[in-house]
Amino acid sequence: MMKRLLLAATAATLVGLSAAAPASAAEIRYASAGDIYGLDPHSMTDSFSINFLQHIYEPLVRYSKDLKIEPALAERWEAVQPDVVRYHLRQGVKFHDGAAFTADDVVVSLKRATHEKSPIKGNLPALKDVVKIDDFTVDLHLTGPTPLLNNFLTNMSIFDAGWLEANNAVEPVNAQQGEEGFTTRNANGTGPFKLESRRPDAQTVLLANEDWWDTPQHNLTKIIHTPIGSDATRVAALLSGEIDIIVPSPLQDAGRIANSAGVKVLEAPGLRTIMMGFNIKDELNDGDVEGNPFQNPAVRKAVYQAINMDLIRDRIMRGKSRNAGALVAPEVPGFDAAVNERFAHDLEAAKAALAEAGYPNGFQFNMNCPNDAYVNDEEICQAMAAMLAQAGLKPKLVTEARTLHFQKALAGQADLFMLGWATLPMLDGYSVLSAMLHSPDDKLGTWNPGGYVNAKLDELTEQVDVELDEEKRRALMVEAFAIARDEVAWLPLHQQPLSWATRDNVHVEQTADDLLRLWYAKVD
Repeated sequence: MMKRLLLAATAATLVGLSAAAPASAAEIRYASAGDIYGLDPHSMTDSFSINFLQHIYEPLVRYSKDLKIEPALAERWEAVQPDVVRYHLRQGVKFHDGAAFTADDVVVSLKRATHEKSPIKGNLPALKDVVKIDDFTVDLHLTGPTPLLNNFLTNMSIFDAGWLEANNAVEPVNAQQGEEGFTTRNANGTGPFKLESRRPDAQTVLLANEDWWDTPQHNLTKIIHTPIGSDATRVAALLSGEIDIIVPSPLQDAGRIANSAGVKVLEAPGLRTIMMGFNIKDELNDGDVEGNPFQNPAVRKAVYQAINMDLIRDRIMRGKSRNAGALVAPEVPGFDAAVNERFAHDLEAAKAALAEAGYPNGFQFNMNCPNDAYVNDEEICQAMAAMLAQAGLKPKLVTEARTLHFQKALAGQADLFMLGWATLPMLDGYSVLSAMLHSPDDKLGTWNPGGYVNAKLDELTEQVDVELDEEKRRALMVEAFAIARDEVAWLPLHQQPLSWATRDNVHVEQTADDLLRLWYAKVD
């Protein structure tokens, strides 16, 4: 009798707890085309990796599900001088190892993220210093007025300073150059999930952080992330019930998934512009002519006009991509419809331009693309290589995993290479101007491995950085993107569509930045 009473009391307690919870607790099994670079969000510019790690680490401010800035580890902020912004920090926050979050963590983390060795230093170029006022107040000293400061800060994860110091990890590593350190395989954040285990290229498991400072909107107990490079295998895992969500979902399988029981496809327009970058240095990496023909804008335009983007859209992208002439999507500040007009596909004009430039028989160069980073990336590059060959060019195409691809691209080892850019974390055209079009220096031009230089573009970028009048800022960006278009500084292709697929009982927020925020996810 006593045992039955105890069981009844326990059951009543559990019923009370479940009534207070958002829904029944569940784990979610998540598959993507590739793995993250590691566990250190300061060590990479790859938006997929950084997004995944925001389940573990948090910034001072974050984007909501509506992509609006909202408080995170900072509760409020104000400008105390035109070039000094004060942040008041949230109290009572704990790191996953139990250490208290304080201003010391912010000081060390922001200095680490902007260290000269950090690949994300360009994401906070205006920062001069971080000064602790007291345990829960910090001042950010800037080079001048910075209209996008909070946009930048959404990408600046906060580490436990004591944990970094104890593990000799205060200096950042560059995962995209193959560097590793303690933070590559270990994690200690304040976020909604904490690391349970990681096997690179196999599986990463996160557990819900029961001591998270925020009120959970998810009902997850565990996230199991598995990279599955093969589209067919990824789809099969979803359809069989082994996986709950796949990102991306292959466009060619959208109809089959939508017509299958128990699963659904989520599609929407995306912000990410896929483009090709040129090596514009003095020599090609793998050429058969003297010098570098890509230094000539007319040659770059010939490459542009040899590519039939309508065919790629209709055949490879199943009509779901959006051809681009500009380097930013229509939803991004700095976009202009006139700049977005593509140069016409014209094979004969491309051949004539090459002949006039002194290359009637074309020339050889290496062409590098990922096969697990973007929607149909390998197929797109195979099609483009064939189109370039029709113009008499001799591309030597290599497709490989994103980690190898981006290492080679950033090291300047690719003559023509693929890159996708969604203007994260800024959601502003300045992202492209500062990282990809400005001449490489200490903090700018961090994604300009081809060595493109234009003094006027540098000047416009620096003006955009400090201009507080939004109308003037946008006009400056339009002017800059028009120059980049005319010179074919980069070769824009399209905005790829967002394409995810889930089990019917999985509910996630799909946002235009194509980042999966599982702290909003629920499983029935």
